[in-house]
Amino acid sequence: MRTGMLALGTGLACLPLLPELPPTWLLLTLLPVALMLLPWRSYAISFLLFGFVWACWSAQAALDDRLLPELDGRTLWLEGRVSGLPEVSEGVVRFQLEEPIARAHRLPARLRLSWYDGPPVLAGERWRLAVKLKRPRGLVNPQGFDYEAWLLAQRIGATGTIKQGERLGEASGPAAWRDELRQRLLSVEAHGRAGGLAALVLGDDSGLSRADWRTLQDTGTVHLLVISGQHVALLAAVLYGLVAGLARLGLWPRLLPWLPWACGLAFAGALGYGLLAGFEVPVRRACVMVALALLWRLRFRHLGLWWPLALAFILVLLVEPLASLQAGFWLSFGAVGALVWVFGGRLGAWSWWRVWWRAQWTLALGLLPMFFALGLPLSLSGPLANLVAVPWVSLLVVPLALLGTLLLPVPWLGEGLLWLAGGLLEILFQLLAWIAALLPAWLPTALPLWCWLIGSLGVLLCLAPAGVPLRALGLVMLLAFVAPPRERIPPGQAEVWQLDVGQGLSVLVRTREHVLLYDAGPRFGDFDLGERVVLPSLRQLGVSRLDLMLLSHADSDHAGGAEALARGLPIDRVLSGEAAVLPVSLVAQPCIDGASWSWDGVRFTTWRWVGAGEGNPASCLLKVEAAGERLLLTGDIDEAAEAALLAAGRDLRADWLQVPHHGSRSSSSAAFLDAVAPRAALLSRGWHNPFGHPHPTVLARYRERDITLYDSAERGAVRVQLGAGEGVSSWRERPRFWREK
Repeated sequence: MRTGMLALGTGLACLPLLPELPPTWLLLTLLPVALMLLPWRSYAISFLLFGFVWACWSAQAALDDRLLPELDGRTLWLEGRVSGLPEVSEGVVRFQLEEPIARAHRLPARLRLSWYDGPPVLAGERWRLAVKLKRPRGLVNPQGFDYEAWLLAQRIGATGTIKQGERLGEASGPAAWRDELRQRLLSVEAHGRAGGLAALVLGDDSGLSRADWRTLQDTGTVHLLVISGQHVALLAAVLYGLVAGLARLGLWPRLLPWLPWACGLAFAGALGYGLLAGFEVPVRRACVMVALALLWRLRFRHLGLWWPLALAFILVLLVEPLASLQAGFWLSFGAVGALVWVFGGRLGAWSWWRVWWRAQWTLALGLLPMFFALGLPLSLSGPLANLVAVPWVSLLVVPLALLGTLLLPVPWLGEGLLWLAGGLLEILFQLLAWIAALLPAWLPTALPLWCWLIGSLGVLLCLAPAGVPLRALGLVMLLAFVAPPRERIPPGQAEVWQLDVGQGLSVLVRTREHVLLYDAGPRFGDFDLGERVVLPSLRQLGVSRLDLMLLSHADSDHAGGAEALARGLPIDRVLSGEAAVLPVSLVAQPCIDGASWSWDGVRFTTWRWVGAGEGNPASCLLKVEAAGERLLLTGDIDEAAEAALLAAGRDLRADWLQVPHHGSRSSSSAAFLDAVAPRAALLSRGWHNPFGHPHPTVLARYRERDITLYDSAERGAVRVQLGAGEGVSSWRERPRFWREK
């Protein structure tokens, strides 16, 4: 039976590894095969097939519920009810719309919509909206948040931007009650931490600022400010301990057996907390694990600790197979598994402080393989920060926040408790900010599979009980995580990456010993692609410092992410075509027309129209030549700047051209393209961007000259090995079944 459970769990958890989903006819064939194997006692294969078929069937249903391709980019009038808790950030209202209806069109069951400068929207309201709809699509880079996988795991079939709308019905139902409670919490004076209290009580993290998230990430304490298994388990433990304590003191009624009542009340409390938090997938997962832990305590302790963990894993995936696409699923089960591995079956009693310290280091070390596999930042200060933060939040802030919320109808009392909880939360954030300033999070480099396997085995050995042979060897094997081998670029060649940053630009150029970044990606308000995409991608590619950051000009879609990069990486020098306009903190120097230098046999030359004013025409160009192969990076120059370059007699010939100004109508003149005569071009732009880039007339010019276009919106990040004569690779070509081609 254990083999069958292991096989079932493996089949259910296979989705993240599938490049494509099998066709329906194959799934229909595998199902009777699995049934026929049962009488032959081939339980492992049968259960594996059952799990695989169910996971694939569920994923295919979610894919089939996506927006129809013919509706992609169209604006439709539709009606629907707001679900979940709407978020407001930088004047943008974001929310989900359930069961939308449009005349003569089939729509997905769930949409995620954005309304710029929109009116207040409450959960449970019914709206009629004009929405520009888009199929699920996200940025695709060597590192970064996989938005498409997240949308699929949430079963969101389309995103959209609202043009106008009217409210058809007032808020009603449980969602409206939760939203009303959120507004009440946010109105409480809590030392500026009402948003954090709403996150703890309702699971609504929209009230946390970007700086708050950065602090939590740097200190490895993100799990404390979202509804997680820890909070649900804590409430269950408090209720269980209360009944157990009363029974030990003889104060519990003898007619009521204390153990069943303790388990029942604990589960009821956990379930109620989950419903208050919206009962999303992470909360459902936590409730399942708490239920099985209580059942194990009540009836099945003889089965050991691994059985309830394995059963919870299977039950969660049976209910929602797409949960395996989310990092939180693997981290939560990995954390519990690491604790069971270290504390399960140990002989002798440990003091409480030793147990607590050991638990923090167990989680920090035990989750290393998952952090590397998922490409998540590693907090070097996590064990120390959690040593203080976990009891502070779990034993002080959460109880006060829940009790204060419960007593809000009582004048002064509820608000007073929330005021106290907010003060404690503010003290904690000040401490965490100090720790984060000393030891920020570390973004690891991508590992070869063999390095990851060696490091993971080293973790298992380090966490094994004392006396296990070769246990000390685990410390040596951990070096595979810390110092993996690096692939060196041959002299005279350059590795070029056009990162997928949407409507902006960021190009990485690496030689054997030097690194240059041309533009830093966009920043729109609090949404900083430099921090969210460019910096993690550089770290994933093994870049630990920049010899030069060249910002073509000061527009936010090219230089917006520069400050985030300066915070996260040492940068030796900053150049720009508009150095005087950039923030003083960047210490930028002006781009010099005609400057030239050589790194590792690769030649670099900068050009700038001396007569340019401000803005796009002032862009600093960069020409890179490796083994006779040339790349020309142009920023946002327009036709006037192009004409000035031609009049100056510059040798513009290049094999690769970065399409000027994202393919706008005012650039890529016919004379300029003829002078450059590229065989291929790199285009960086956003999918369905509001500017209509690239313009059809510009695309026609490239087609007329048989110039192959590598579009970031269609291909994701693009890699070119300049000077090697190799083919081009794009990140979106890496097979993932949930990814739009």
